Amino acid sequence: MIDVARAAGVSHQTVSRVINNSPDVSAATRVKVMDVIDKLEYRPSNAARALVTSKSHTIGLIIGESMILGVKDIVSAIESSSKSRGYFLSLSMVNEVLCTQSDIDLIVKGFDEQNIDGLIIIASTDAMFSASCKLRSNIPRVILTSTHGSVSIHEGRSLLKQNSSSSVSKFSFIGVNQWRAMADVVSVVNSSGHRDALYVAGPLMWRDAATRLSAWNKISQANSMRSRIMQCTSWKSSESYSRMNHVIEQCGVEGAQLPSVIVAASDLQAIGVIRSLYEHGFKVPADVSVVGFGDDCGMCDLFPPLTTVNIEPLTIGSLAVREMMRLIHGGAELVFADMAHGVGLNPASVVLRASLGKPNYIK
Repeated sequence: MIDVARAAGVSHQTVSRVINNSPDVSAATRVKVMDVIDKLEYRPSNAARALVTSKSHTIGLIIGESMILGVKDIVSAIESSSKSRGYFLSLSMVNEVLCTQSDIDLIVKGFDEQNIDGLIIIASTDAMFSASCKLRSNIPRVILTSTHGSVSIHEGRSLLKQNSSSSVSKFSFIGVNQWRAMADVVSVVNSSGHRDALYVAGPLMWRDAATRLSAWNKISQANSMRSRIMQCTSWKSSESYSRMNHVIEQCGVEGAQLPSVIVAASDLQAIGVIRSLYEHGFKVPADVSVVGFGDDCGMCDLFPPLTTVNIEPLTIGSLAVREMMRLIHGGAELVFADMAHGVGLNPASVVLRASLGKPNYIK
């Protein structure tokens, strides 16, 4: 830093202000110092900067091990958005389903040793959500989660306040507007002429699954759709494939018809359903339409391309970092497209593709 200051003709305090994005530096001086930094290839030590500013410029991130339901893209967006703001990302994983309070406490203890400035948690399951809210810490926290589960957002908010010794609450909830997305799914399914549906539900310990099932049940009923539920205990395509085989075989035994449309809580489940349908001689969408949820990589290249819901994971990740910066540095609250149960919600959109058609009885 002293070499940079000497070459730029400024004090080392001015160099420090430039590196830390202080507003108390003129534009001309900032440009001059940055030019010297580039020429000398100077890279400030994060550890040294932390000693001076009491800030590590590091954000802790806790995610589940399975990396499904768009988590990979969310993490990518969090990392790139943090980096663009001069922050490092420290990542730790936990088993979403078997997660305990001690697991989260141990991870955060390690983060404390790194002197992290903030914590982002992708709380996919009720276990992760509960442990994240019970965590005894004053670290600014952004929790990405769904609005519904066995632990409500209201309960989570109360737990956060109970376990913080700070008079100022520095936490936020962010998620996807899954209810509106499911309303859009029901709308396009109805518009295509379908009135009889099978819904493939995800594992209910996952908050996305609980939210999507609640939304589907209420909205499909409000639209007078005949609906039955095929409950799964995992997101695996192998399970939805196996359970769909059983449904088809039962219809054969009973002489019943399959519903004209199958809506799955995830794209992976939709893949298993489509395989089962084809192996039993059913064509998609000529005989049965299929809709997924998530718009995972490759869904546009399935045969047929899958109608699904794009949850905009890159936007979610970027919003999480923007909100974290607000909690750390202060500033105006983010304005979300929607709010529900105290969760800032980003919109999702239906992506219409060839797997959704009209029922064969009205073609």
